[in-house]
Amino acid sequence: MNVLVVDDDFMVAKLHSRYVTATAGFRVAGVAHSGADALSAAERLRPDLVLLDIYLPDMDGLAVLRELRVAEGLDAARPSADALFITAARDAGVVRAALRAGALHYLIKPFNQAALQEQLRHVAALRSRFDRLGEARQEDVDQIFGTRPPGSRELPKGLAAHTAELVERILREHGGDLSATECAEAGSLSRVSARRYLEYFVETGRVQVSLRYGGTGRPERRYRLAGGGLLGERRPSPEREAGRWAPS
Repeated sequence: MNVLVVDDDFMVAKLHSRYVTATAGFRVAGVAHSGADALSAAERLRPDLVLLDIYLPDMDGLAVLRELRVAEGLDAARPSADALFITAARDAGVVRAALRAGALHYLIKPFNQAALQEQLRHVAALRSRFDRLGEARQEDVDQIFGTRPPGSRELPKGLAAHTAELVERILREHGGDLSATECAEAGSLSRVSARRYLEYFVETGRVQVSLRYGGTGRPERRYRLAGGGLLGERRPSPEREAGRWAPS
């Protein structure tokens, strides 16, 4: 995905560009430091995603996004760019206005590389989902908009649906078993984060775990997608049924 980075601070823009470049599947198409430059660059480069600051020297980021949407509406052949706000603006009214303007998310500075990369992967997951969909079901819409009907089961606090989908996809594409470290490397996640999702899938029966014994130390936990069922559907794993579930 081609990304346009917009920030009035040259060093911050450079840092964010580095984060984007370090994320698999993303490249920096251009950098702008003002609203006018951002609109000009978007017209010229036609990015898939715009990382947009609120505070710009000539116009605020909300106005930039609104003008982008007007320009896209006037040109039927022009693809619509997604937008993520990355800003120090904390006013709830500004956040609400960003949502109404069509931003996918809003990251408050300062944030680390992992936080931005998670949102980039979320954008990629959304685009991939739309590409696969012909006709959307209500459950598809609920997942895209991050909502669930009353009574439905949500992921535990601290786990994100798009990261869970990423881990599941890694398991499915890998085919065999893999360790938390291997999963983390494949998804550009931390090992701790990858293991949390893998262990959650074990608990809910989506993943089977086996132990690989080495020469010394703890045995390595190896994870394999069990198959069947929907993400989040709770089915007791064989280890839990046997009363032996206990992460090492």
